[in-house]
Amino acid sequence: MYCTVAQARAAGCTGTDSEVIGWILAAQRRVDAYTQQCFEPTDLTVSGEVGGDARILLPRRVRTVAAVTLSAGPGTVDYVVPPSAYRVTSSAVLGQVDAVQLALCGFNDLVAGAESYSGGWPNLWRRWGTTASVAGSYGYETPPPGADLATAQVAAWVQAVTTGQGTPGGGIAPGGLRVDDEGNNVVIEPDTGGEDGAAPPRSGTGVTTADVLLAPYLNHHQLIGGA
Repeated sequence: MYCTVAQARAAGCTGTDSEVIGWILAAQRRVDAYTQQCFEPTDLTVSGEVGGDARILLPRRVRTVAAVTLSAGPGTVDYVVPPSAYRVTSSAVLGQVDAVQLALCGFNDLVAGAESYSGGWPNLWRRWGTTASVAGSYGYETPPPGADLATAQVAAWVQAVTTGQGTPGGGIAPGGLRVDDEGNNVVIEPDTGGEDGAAPPRSGTGVTTADVLLAPYLNHHQLIGGA
């Protein structure tokens, strides 16, 4: 889990340990949806585009890759790339990015289209479209600093609005959402901006302070599948 039961209780969660764990898991879904990250190892299949340098940038922190598949479009047979024809880099290593780099040179005479006399691996990549899917293990080994505290805060908030306990500030939920006694969002408060006229960051989890803690980990890529 992204936070401990004790952390969730300290943030305001109540109930049995099993009930608190349930609120934590609900909070994790909100955190995942807001950050588009995974803060614990998770098996997923994500999409990517094959760039001009034959590199596929991945929308999550990658741990290991199980399969790389290229597609030429609807109605075609997908091509599973042999592990020997790509290498994986991860942002877990300082200075690297999450990506799969397809071979820019070399060949395999046993693979149709990648033979030495056909131009090797680069020739094979040109046969396929730019859409790729990469199955593997993604996410952080453990929640990074701040993600645990943010999850604890969101867990307490989710419990409050779900059980009708209300939220602090006379029914104004953190992040500008006005809720009724049952926790339903009924009004979105307009952004008034700061003193410099800049609009404040949008709320994604429902708890402004949690959003601030999670801000360093935001990304905007899309997931196409998962398990």
